[in-house]
Amino acid sequence: MGSVVATQKDRSLVGRKLMIVQPVDSEGKPTKSEEVAADTVGAGIGEYVLLVRGAGARRATVSQVQNDVNDCSIVGIIDRFDK
Repeated sequence: MGSVVATQKDRSLVGRKLMIVQPVDSEGKPTKSEEVAADTVGAGIGEYVLLVRGAGARRATVSQVQNDVNDCSIVGIIDRFDK
């Protein structure tokens, strides 16, 4: 949906592209509130993406920082929904 610019942030987020994402169902209808995710695949605004949360999100990003605060990562770009 958009991107986030944060000049002051935890050092584990420095250098990461932060995007505003809106979870949707397979028909593209919103299911939850917007949230911020670290982009690991170079997604663009308006693309459907795959999200992981928690430990999976922290593993998806390469960080030199021991205490990574990331809790949501974009790990894929969806080409289509097949039903």
